[in-house]
Amino acid sequence: MNVDVVIPVFHGLMGEDGTIQGLLEIAGIPYVGCGVLASAVAMDKLTAKRLVEPLGIRQARWLEFTASQLLAGTGGAVEQVEKTFSYPVFIKPSRAGSSVGVSKAGDSIELSRGLMEAAQHDRKVMVEEAIVGREVECAVLGNENPKASGIGEILPAADFYDYNAKYHNADSKTVLHPDFPEETVARIQDCAVRIFRAIDGAGLARVDFFVEDGTNEVVFNEINTFPGFTSISMYPMLWQAEGMPISELVDELIRLSLSR
Repeated sequence: MNVDVVIPVFHGLMGEDGTIQGLLEIAGIPYVGCGVLASAVAMDKLTAKRLVEPLGIRQARWLEFTASQLLAGTGGAVEQVEKTFSYPVFIKPSRAGSSVGVSKAGDSIELSRGLMEAAQHDRKVMVEEAIVGREVECAVLGNENPKASGIGEILPAADFYDYNAKYHNADSKTVLHPDFPEETVARIQDCAVRIFRAIDGAGLARVDFFVEDGTNEVVFNEINTFPGFTSISMYPMLWQAEGMPISELVDELIRLSLSR
């Protein structure tokens, strides 16, 4: 059977982390979205942070631990986190999609529990300071000359946008064209495109930020190289708001993959 192009509609490890993309490269089959490098970098939150750091775009401060360290005992990690950050903090596996293994800790007991949970999902674990602000997303589309959409805001039903809030809680909402100053929107769009280029992105990505309360500063959170395409997914909704219905968006993504 001849295959013209593949749309790799996968989430998480072995899907959007460069593995399937590498298989398609070996087979010589065009595919939608980012290549091996960008897919792997974006899936690994710690690596993505290090690539974004030279751009001068603010990020939440972080600490890194290995699963082997944590499985041997979390006492030293808890002490290091408490010396560096105030509670609450977020604990994340470095490589996991859909907020799997992510937790928020408000004290040492929750931190120790969250570290052990994250260590079950990846060999690297990240602890981040909490950014208090509004959570926003920006869609990027293109290859050599990518463009950014307008922005959307996430209003999670839970304390933060965890797996359950994303997929099982109908009270979570997304808002298009939230009320931000024009200069803030422009800053988010500029940062999204620069981050996309920094990881060697192609086709599409959704770049997530916080707009910090009080300072209105834009803080990079993460980049997702194959965002969801459900009826409540932000990526197609953002382009729909720009006048590009999902059918045209899919056509454009296929065109971009074939041209690449």
